[in-house]
Amino acid sequence: MPSPELPLLLPDAAAGVRARLEQAGLEDPGADAELLLAHVLGVSRGAVHAKIILGAELTPGQAAALDAAVARRAEREPLQHITGLAPFRTLELEVGPGVFVPRPETELTAGLAIDHLRTRAEPEPVAVDLGTGSGAIALSMAAEVPHARVHAVENAPAAYTWARTNLHRTGLDVHLVFGELDEALPELDGHAGVVVSNPPYVPEGMVPRTPEVSLHDPASALYGGPDGLDVVRRVALRAMRLLVPGGVLVVEHAEHQGEAVRELFAATGLRAARTHSDLTGRDRVTTALR
Repeated sequence: MPSPELPLLLPDAAAGVRARLEQAGLEDPGADAELLLAHVLGVSRGAVHAKIILGAELTPGQAAALDAAVARRAEREPLQHITGLAPFRTLELEVGPGVFVPRPETELTAGLAIDHLRTRAEPEPVAVDLGTGSGAIALSMAAEVPHARVHAVENAPAAYTWARTNLHRTGLDVHLVFGELDEALPELDGHAGVVVSNPPYVPEGMVPRTPEVSLHDPASALYGGPDGLDVVRRVALRAMRLLVPGGVLVVEHAEHQGEAVRELFAATGLRAARTHSDLTGRDRVTTALR
């Protein structure tokens, strides 16, 4: 890649960035290159394509910023930490160190919760997101079901701060509380139509292979005890108290945990457990009725 101190033709810059990221072993270096260029230039990804076609030129400052961003990404720092933003359904959320970066598969979790929330007959159905992290699921429910009363619980100080930031960023109506999921919001017991959670579910000792996850996502958001289901058990017990009869629990989990989660739900007293696959065909989310 040419020196970042000199102006760069954008087609050359894009090709150089892609080559560096491909050498670093990234899964989709072309997409990451475009997103980093969009971030540095302050434009959309589509505008980057247009500028490349037109042979636009980077300023020395933009070239230096791009070089620094590419170096960070090549070290497998999450793209979202570099840009500071993570798209999620209709939202764009702020993320960084200390909070789990929302994944595309969690959009399925949010979508199932939203679908069930929309079917509730109450004028203002109640939804609770246990372990909200960045606030992605709770804020999506508030955005897409505006007549719902959405509550979110988080017990990690750093993640709570990010959720509060996103609450202010979006201006959406979510009641966010700091506390343990077993104890928070006792006033809602027997009132929730939907309870949803993307809890930590990686078994202890099973370190994720992806450096962006293993090195940068907080351990408290990843690991769920020996079998990965310690927090899922707590979520199921809490949901039994929060949900109205006929209310729905929606929980994300690993692809190999569907059967265990269904059995866990049944043992807790939940009914009609069903596991749903993500877009890659992997078991990803299990729902059940109170």
